[in-house]
Amino acid sequence: MDDSTINNLREALKYSPDNIPLKIHLAESLLALNRFEEAEKEYKELLGMQDNSVIRLGLATTYYRQKQYATCSVILEDSLRLYPDNVNLLVLYAKTLLKEDMHAQARETYKHVLELVPAFRDEELDAELRAGNIQITEDDIDEESDFHKFLTKPTISFKDVGGMDKIKKEIELKIIHPLNHADLYKAYGKKTGGGILLYGPPGCGKTYIAKATAGEIKANFISVGLNDILDMWIGNSEKNLHEIFEVARQNKPCVLFFDEIDALGASRSDMKNSGSRHLINQFLQELDGIESDNDGILVLGATNAPWHLDPAFRRPGRFDRIIFIPPPDEEARESIFEIKLNDKPKESINYKKLAKSTPDYSGADIEAVIDISIESKLEESFKTGIPEPIKDKDISKAIKVHKASTKEWFVSARNFALYANESGLYDDVLSYLKIKK
Repeated sequence: MDDSTINNLREALKYSPDNIPLKIHLAESLLALNRFEEAEKEYKELLGMQDNSVIRLGLATTYYRQKQYATCSVILEDSLRLYPDNVNLLVLYAKTLLKEDMHAQARETYKHVLELVPAFRDEELDAELRAGNIQITEDDIDEESDFHKFLTKPTISFKDVGGMDKIKKEIELKIIHPLNHADLYKAYGKKTGGGILLYGPPGCGKTYIAKATAGEIKANFISVGLNDILDMWIGNSEKNLHEIFEVARQNKPCVLFFDEIDALGASRSDMKNSGSRHLINQFLQELDGIESDNDGILVLGATNAPWHLDPAFRRPGRFDRIIFIPPPDEEARESIFEIKLNDKPKESINYKKLAKSTPDYSGADIEAVIDISIESKLEESFKTGIPEPIKDKDISKAIKVHKASTKEWFVSARNFALYANESGLYDDVLSYLKIKK
């Protein structure tokens, strides 16, 4: 297309000045040649002759291409009142909003496009809204956040945790004393709260310990997992994370517990998705509390694989204190057996004997053992029609079937403790395994 095409169109319009399709063709040709002022003039004239979405889109595009985003927005907002489901208008509006740094509104507009046309893709919008960095502003944060539903007041404390005295003593030293004696810490210029990382084999009660810790200090408790945070729209995940911290800040003292934090805070160098890196950066920013007061907030993170956690998470002021949660000790296993069998039909159970015969078993393993024994009793009960009581021998048989699942974890942990333990981070693992450094 060149100037001769434009001249031919203008010549044709002399003989047919009211030919709207011809005039639209001229305006579109001028726009394609970046002759924006001329295109703008033609579209304005067209609007006086006929008002439709094509002409409105063309006029808005001339302003967008001239970087006159405010004027473009006004035209598009007015046009969308008339044509609320016009995809082309919505797409241009989303792009204009991005240019004006209105990311939340752009995201909502693009969502509407995808509701109308699920297979729709736009490289620019996808890059910005699905894989880009969206800054969170106060306007993005809801006054009544959905995350208030996660807020609880635990009724359990350390007296409800059987055994594990060493762990409880360590938590008292690192967590409870600072929060119970906040004035003393303040006198020395030290803040209460901060971050504690709980690590160990899966199924060993890290969540229960965290909840009991909150109950011990009579604090509020918020427990969240990765699925509660992640959203397909990058920016929403960061917003969700910020809202969780805001709820904790509004309800101090508060224990904020993140389960499987290694999935959320995996090393940024391993992240192929830039959106994941942005989420980690947002998490670090929340932990630092640069723009918010985190005093009185205890952030607990639970992980089965601390070696996969981004090293930045373990810097001072973040998860700089780390506690190994081993499989429950004998006293704790005895307590777990009693609790899990409490409301079941049973007779003459020797809990001490069961605890002694299940070294390295996690709480989840013990639950699995009981489930296996219940299944065998159900088969008998089907024949008699009455609930048959669980006996010692039934559980002993189940123990032979279900082996301790923690042993596989210790194989990996042992290697890290022996060969990647320069800072002594995993000394407790070696101690548990009775391996001398």
